[in-house]
Amino acid sequence: MAQQNNGGNQDVNQLLQVRREKLAALQQAGKDPFEITKFDQTHHTDEVRNLYQEHEEKLLAGRQAVNTDGMDEEAAKQAVNDDYNERRAIMDADPIQVSIAGRMMFKRVMGKASFCNIRDRKGDIQVYVARDAIGEDSYADFKKSDIGDIYGIKGYAFRTKTGEVSIHAEEMTLLSKSLQILPEKFHGLTDTDMRYRQRYVDLVMNKDSRDVFVKRSLMMKEIRNFLAERDFMEVETPILVSNAGGAAARPFETHYNSLDEDVKLRISLELYLKRLIVGGFERVYEIGRVFRNEGVDTRHNPEFTLMELYQAYTDYEGMMELTETMFRRLAEKVVGSTKISYNGIEIDLGKPFERLTMTDAVKKYAGVDFDTVADDEAAKALAREKGIEFEDRHKKGDILNLFFEEFCEDNLVQPTFIMDHPIEISPLTKKKPSDPSKVERFELFINGWEMCNAYSELNDPIDQRERFAAQDANAEAGDDEAEHTDEDFLNALEIGMPPTGGIGYGLDRLCMLLTDSAAIRDVLLFPTMKSVKD
Repeated sequence: MAQQNNGGNQDVNQLLQVRREKLAALQQAGKDPFEITKFDQTHHTDEVRNLYQEHEEKLLAGRQAVNTDGMDEEAAKQAVNDDYNERRAIMDADPIQVSIAGRMMFKRVMGKASFCNIRDRKGDIQVYVARDAIGEDSYADFKKSDIGDIYGIKGYAFRTKTGEVSIHAEEMTLLSKSLQILPEKFHGLTDTDMRYRQRYVDLVMNKDSRDVFVKRSLMMKEIRNFLAERDFMEVETPILVSNAGGAAARPFETHYNSLDEDVKLRISLELYLKRLIVGGFERVYEIGRVFRNEGVDTRHNPEFTLMELYQAYTDYEGMMELTETMFRRLAEKVVGSTKISYNGIEIDLGKPFERLTMTDAVKKYAGVDFDTVADDEAAKALAREKGIEFEDRHKKGDILNLFFEEFCEDNLVQPTFIMDHPIEISPLTKKKPSDPSKVERFELFINGWEMCNAYSELNDPIDQRERFAAQDANAEAGDDEAEHTDEDFLNALEIGMPPTGGIGYGLDRLCMLLTDSAAIRDVLLFPTMKSVKD
């Protein structure tokens, strides 16, 4: 519960009890707010300001600002006051009637007139509440209201003497009684753990949090718009699966009682989307939750949002063009510029993204040329020399990847495509015709993070079966993240899949980048948290 003792030594429980007593009194008087089923909300706070300012410009067009040059202080004050009254009279003669609804975040009672601030999803606005305007009984009820109560307000817009566009209330309706105590407004909800557990309070108190999720929604909208323009079809595929393939990750497992069958939560979207390519849908994508039974840190959550897309008759070069174009568009739409800032570092998405093979990246940042490494044993010797931990089952390509993770990733701050991965770590990817030890694959790195993973998809069912067999052997050797043979998927490939480019994006991480958020939990409305036990 969002409780804070704002009354010094006052007991919080006593304050909560007072709120319940106020509710009981309202109910006894036949004014139960929870019996109200709707309210006619015509405007939001920003719309009120915009409409008033447009109306003001129209009605006061050509009117000059008051000139107080040469006046003494008292005369100047009177002239400004008279000018305000004249302007107010002109506006009040043709008022903008509005009806807003939101949460009361501030209240100041001053005898027969009061002020409060109402917050809706667009922001805050000041409301002037006068006894003579809303009636004596309604004003008495308003004076007993609490911060956090939700009100519907009908009235008209005006500008105060200090220049603030406000609402003059003519009718106040209590729509919901808050029975909890919000955090003290000047400090907000600052406890990080509590912000994640009680996101609803965080959203009430912290504008920055609200802005992140507004931008996340805009990001998702623009992704869909971009793909629609390229004739992609959005689809949905199963979440509960018998074989959780398509990625190197440990799945969550559960039991399907009706079928008496063990099933898993999907770790990827890949294998079902490829089945749709086989079926003739040439451009498909899915945005959905996937689940990986792994650790939690600033960039990983066991449940996260993945987007995968597949396009027939193209390859990983086509996926690079699509990705670079889409990232640029998202930056422009969400941030307003192709130059974004993350943790004080400027990242330029407007320039052509750099391209490096994984081998060249390791050569550049680790000083090791794997093209000259003879075999698996030579690679392991190099790893020992450089202090890189590996497993006995690892081959030369696995060691190359370990070198890349250790020496290269943190250096890839500006957008960089890392290409042509070793075949050992890419079981679903086409080999490079010029070098069968490599595959046509890339990962995009920005700010040292992997932002996406793309392939020229393997469509040879015989090759795919052999690679699944190698993954099965890895699983037998103790690799919890190895793929397993998927016979139905192999059958689909035998039906025939055209040359295809495919890619997967971690959308939570992309949102972190575009909103300058420090942790993945900051961009997940309800991140995974350890349960609090009584």
